[in-house]
Amino acid sequence: MASLITCPHCGVRPKEEFSIRGSASPVRPAAGASDEAWHAYVFLRDNPKGRIFEHWHHTSGCRRFLVVERDNAASHEVYRVTDAQDFVRETSR
Repeated sequence: MASLITCPHCGVRPKEEFSIRGSASPVRPAAGASDEAWHAYVFLRDNPKGRIFEHWHHTSGCRRFLVVERDNAASHEVYRVTDAQDFVRETSR
């Protein structure tokens, strides 16, 4: 993985300042959703190879949650870093 991540708030920072929090792809079920829907959301996850979206937390910087689009297969190249709040706005259109 690249050793630098460009935080939209703090600029270019070393990857050690961040914690990976998991896939940004699953959609949280509604509060009244079935137990099966919650079980699938919490425990059943795909593990795709290639370009993925992940939640990262800038633990040693601005403490914001970010969505990092990167390649998890060969190059570990980071394509884009977005504030998680902006990512939700973009994907909910």
